[in-house]
Amino acid sequence: MSENIRFERSSGNVFEDLGFPETEAERELLKADLAVAIYRILAGRKLTQAEAGKLLGVDQADVSRLKNGDFDRFSLERLFAFLNRLNRNVEIRITPAEDAKGHQRVVAV
Repeated sequence: MSENIRFERSSGNVFEDLGFPETEAERELLKADLAVAIYRILAGRKLTQAEAGKLLGVDQADVSRLKNGDFDRFSLERLFAFLNRLNRNVEIRITPAEDAKGHQRVVAV
């Protein structure tokens, strides 16, 4: 049994692929990247959601939202503050764009 599978190449931004306006798609991807970095740090420390919430200054429900990709309650500034509470520096580096317009991205080291 042979089946043709159709697929579409991603733009590299799932939010753009889902139809978000370009500016909003960039912001949402940036927030998602920051949230993933935060959650990796928390997972590496093997904290419960309640312990993580106490460390970040939020309740357990917000940690759960962060883990599950519900970023509506989190501004970029709030995510930066979480990283600072996790003993991480947040640096913003501005470089020339390779194409006609600039993009935002997270590089965690």
